Amino acid sequence: MRSSTLTFLGGVGTVTGSKFLLDLPDGTRLLLDCGLFQGQRELRRRNWASFPLPPSSVSAVSLSHAHLDHCGYLPALVRQGFDGPVRTTPETARLAAIVLRDSAKLMADEAQHANTYGWSKHHPALPLYDDKDVTRALNLIVPAGHGTDVAVGGASVVQYPAGHILGSSWTRVTLPGGRTLVHTGDLGRPCHPILRPPAPLEAADVLLVESTYGNRRHDDERTLDDMAAAITRTVDRGGSVLIPAFAVDRTEVILYRLGELRRAGRIPEIPVYVDSPMGLAARDVYLEAIANGSAELRPGLTRDTLDPSWVHELRTAEESMTVNDPGRPCVVVSASGMASGGRVLHHLRHMLPDPKMTVLVVGFAALGTRARDLVDGATSVKIHGHYVPVRAEIVDLPGFSVHADADDMIAWLSTATRPPEVVYVVHGEPDASESLRDRIQRELGWLAVVPRQDERVVV
Repeated sequence: MRSSTLTFLGGVGTVTGSKFLLDLPDGTRLLLDCGLFQGQRELRRRNWASFPLPPSSVSAVSLSHAHLDHCGYLPALVRQGFDGPVRTTPETARLAAIVLRDSAKLMADEAQHANTYGWSKHHPALPLYDDKDVTRALNLIVPAGHGTDVAVGGASVVQYPAGHILGSSWTRVTLPGGRTLVHTGDLGRPCHPILRPPAPLEAADVLLVESTYGNRRHDDERTLDDMAAAITRTVDRGGSVLIPAFAVDRTEVILYRLGELRRAGRIPEIPVYVDSPMGLAARDVYLEAIANGSAELRPGLTRDTLDPSWVHELRTAEESMTVNDPGRPCVVVSASGMASGGRVLHHLRHMLPDPKMTVLVVGFAALGTRARDLVDGATSVKIHGHYVPVRAEIVDLPGFSVHADADDMIAWLSTATRPPEVVYVVHGEPDASESLRDRIQRELGWLAVVPRQDERVVV
C-alpha cells in the first residue's frame, strides 16, 4: 500500500503562510490551513505565485482558526479553482467571514490608493482577491463542533480546542491504516484570560508543532506592570497611547487587561477608543459566546468584561479621524496588529512624529512588518508611500501574545501518553523553530525536525 505524504507549502522558516498538504494513498488531498504570507516582500510575493498543484485536485481544506496567516489565502485558492469543502468550527466560520471580507477590502483599498498616488510599480495595482472570491470561499465552509469526527476521503479529521482564539483548534487526522497526525495550528496559553486552556494531546504518530515563541518565555506580571507604567507616563506628559492590535482576540484581551488596570487604580481613567470595525464585529462574536455560555470560555465572564461603559466605538471613517490628533490623553486600540494595513496606519502617520505619544506593540511582529521595524528601533517607517519619522515612545509587550511560549509548548507536548515517531517544528522564524526543536530533543527525548519550504516527507 502506498504511503501518505506531507508537503510543507508554507509556515516554514516564517510565522506566516501556513499550508501543509497531506496526500493519502486513495488520492485524497487534505490541506491543513490555507494561510496568507505576510511581512517581508519576498514572502508576500509568494501569495501571487500559482498554487504548486491544481487547486481543483485538493479534496478538502481544514482550517485551525480565523487569523489571516492560517485562513487568508483561501479566497485566492478558490479563485484558482478549488471548490471542495472547508472544515472548521462554527466560531471559526463566523470569524473567518469577518476577517476575509476585511482582508479583501484592505487589498482593494490599497490597490486603489496605489493607483491614485502612483507608489506601486504595478500598473494598475490589483488586489490578490476580491469580495466575490471571499463569498465563494465562505460558501464552501461546512462547520462542525469540537470533537466531531469528519470523514475526508479515507481519513478521519477531528478538531479539539486550542485556546488561542475563539473557535481555534488543534487537529487530529487519522490516516488509512490507523496512523495519526496532529497539527497544532496556533496553540493558546493556559493562562489566557478569556479562553480555557488547550485540550491535552494524548497521543500521535506524527506532530506538526508551531514555534512562534519557541525561543521565548512570556512574563505576564511584568507585562501588566510595563503597560501600566507606559500609559501613566504618557498621560503625565500629555500624550496618548496607540495600541495596534489584532482584531480577533487580541482586542478582547487588551480590553480585559485595561479593565483590570483601571479597577485596580493602576492607570488613569482616560477615554479608550476601539477603532476597528473588524475588531468590533469580532467582539460581537465573543459577546454572543458569553451569552450562550460557550464551553470554550472561562467561567464568570460577563458582557461588561468586553463591553464596558468606558469604551468608545469608532465605526465610521469620520469618527476614526477624530483620534488622529485627539487633543487630550486617551488610548486608541486599532487594527492591524502588525501595522501591515488598516486604520492603525493613519493613526501611526499622525502620532509617530510626536514625542509625547506612545505606541504599545502587544503581539508577535513578523519580520518585514512595520510593528517589527518599530520594535527593532527604526527611526522612520514607510506608510502609504511616505516616510514618517519615529519620535514617539515605542514599548514592546510580547507577553500579551496568546501564543504558547516555549515552556507552554513543552508542557502541552508532555501530556502525550506515548512519544511520537517524529515532531515537525513549523510556524516560526528560524531561531525560534531551532530552539524549540532542541528543547524537544533534549527534554523529551523525541526526534524533532525543522523542515524546509516545499519539502515532502512520508507519514
